[in-house]
Amino acid sequence: MLRLLVLLLVLANAGYFAWSLGVLEPIGMTPAVQTEPQRLATQIRPEAIRLLTPDEARDIEARNTGRNGAAGTSSAADIPTECLQAGLFNEEQTTRLRTSLETALPSGSWQLESSVEPARWIVYMGKYNSEEALSKKRGELRQLGVSFRAVSNEALAPGLALGSFQTQAEADKELVRIAAKGVRTARVTQERAEARGQIVKFAAVDSELRTQLDGLKTQFEGKALRACS
Repeated sequence: MLRLLVLLLVLANAGYFAWSLGVLEPIGMTPAVQTEPQRLATQIRPEAIRLLTPDEARDIEARNTGRNGAAGTSSAADIPTECLQAGLFNEEQTTRLRTSLETALPSGSWQLESSVEPARWIVYMGKYNSEEALSKKRGELRQLGVSFRAVSNEALAPGLALGSFQTQAEADKELVRIAAKGVRTARVTQERAEARGQIVKFAAVDSELRTQLDGLKTQFEGKALRACS
């Protein structure tokens, strides 16, 4: 019995091999031909196929997106958001801000983080006793090609900062550099001491949350919202 089974398997393999090679074609037994031109004969309306231009492809994608949106299938991830922050706030300011945000905004839409605002040293000119004297000094600095800005420390105003630095040593180097340009009466001073406190961060601000934040501007103690660092 086993010998008969083996013999049948051998005959079956031999028959398949002969069929695959086309040996049995004279008796009508041959595999389907998968080469040209037989493949062309099996195509269905090949003349209907054409390549889309980039503009046509974008139009189709936009229409599909519009239909999906109308059907309510768009996800929250499709809504553009931005990360915004404001600060630094001292302890008293932070307490007031936390109370306001807990009342006005959804939970999880904001967070407070500890932060350090480094000291700022400037190359300084001032104080000037009149707006006329300040304007005259601005003109002289422009002629020398030296950039400047108004000071942010009210105790130093009216005055000009000719550069801002995190260390006194960096400011001293800048003082030497601009002295070579003809600036004679500038000096190095600290415009701002190091400060520690909290910043408030809004990690995912969409149009709705932005509208709510605009209504809370007075709660930010005059500190502007800016892109997260």
